[in-house]
Amino acid sequence: MGKHQATTIEVICPCCQAKLTIDPSLKAVLSHEPPPKASAVTDLTEAVQALKGKASEREARFLQSVEAEKGKGKVLERKFQEAFKKAKDEPITRTPRPFDLD
Repeated sequence: MGKHQATTIEVICPCCQAKLTIDPSLKAVLSHEPPPKASAVTDLTEAVQALKGKASEREARFLQSVEAEKGKGKVLERKFQEAFKKAKDEPITRTPRPFDLD
């Protein structure tokens, strides 16, 4: 048998910054350390400003949806009128009933 390597390799994942310990002779991961958790809030005033910004964004989206709902009736009425006009111009055709074919 060949020489057994006792060295391990430590690799840091480029995606999640987790630390992996790999044994090249076994071609296996020996240990895994999850990435350090980043603190969500570094400064309380920044967090408050972010929340205020999100509140105004929600309000803007709400007003946009209200305007869309106001115009929705007009759009549906216009679509109905176009379909009615098209249906009025087409001739009325009846499909044959099964007992008429006898």
